Amino acid sequence: MKQRVLGGFLIVAIFLPFLIIGDFYFSVFMALLSAVALYELLSVRESKKKFPFILKVFAYALTIYFCLYNTGAIDFYNKFDYHVMAFIIFIFLSPMVFIGDNKKYNLNDALFLIGSVLFIGLSFNLLTITRNYDFWYIFYLLLITTITDTFAFFTGKLVGKHKLCPNISPKKTIEGLIGGVFMGTFVATALYVTVIDSNASLPFVILITAVLCLCGQLGDLVFSSIKRYYGMKDFSGIIPGHGGILDRFDSLIFVALAFSILFEML
Repeated sequence: MKQRVLGGFLIVAIFLPFLIIGDFYFSVFMALLSAVALYELLSVRESKKKFPFILKVFAYALTIYFCLYNTGAIDFYNKFDYHVMAFIIFIFLSPMVFIGDNKKYNLNDALFLIGSVLFIGLSFNLLTITRNYDFWYIFYLLLITTITDTFAFFTGKLVGKHKLCPNISPKKTIEGLIGGVFMGTFVATALYVTVIDSNASLPFVILITAVLCLCGQLGDLVFSSIKRYYGMKDFSGIIPGHGGILDRFDSLIFVALAFSILFEML
């Protein structure tokens, strides 16, 4: 527990200054985090099979580029250039021909690299754009994940009896989910209608916020499923007591993805 508390202070001490400053410095910081996140995702796969070195270099470069793409946009929506996506697909599928050995590199490897670059790049790009567009939007998303995760944990500890997904995350309970979503919705909604938009429809903000809380918990379970599939406890040990970047950003990534879909409704 002591190590986890110290790790929590470390996260806040490093992340908070960049979050407050925003703009270029936050964009570069998130690009570095996206590279670490990609490293963690590739590492769990490489526990079973290694990727060609040069393709990993391309994967890191493209993920960082994707993360930094259009982060200074004056509107929230990312005007994505499909040339980038086409290049990502081309660069990882073509080596199957040139390597010519399915044991060294095959379609499954190519699709894993394509999916990893697009998933990590897009997720961290959305987080960066959200912060640089408006500080309070990213704070709203962070509040959703923090409050929901915290109260899901404590509610589950105190009154949790019914397992939520025992095959994926044995400690999570339905009671914990309900408690986390309720408190996450309450606190984040209060922030939204008092700080972000006081004219917003309260019932609608409650509904959207509750959906985002649920998406955060879904993200937690999805990443837990990935770790369980590869027999990993954590994605890495970079943060003492907390695991890796993906262990801390799992809920936030899914909240950011859902927010990009629902943003226009708020």
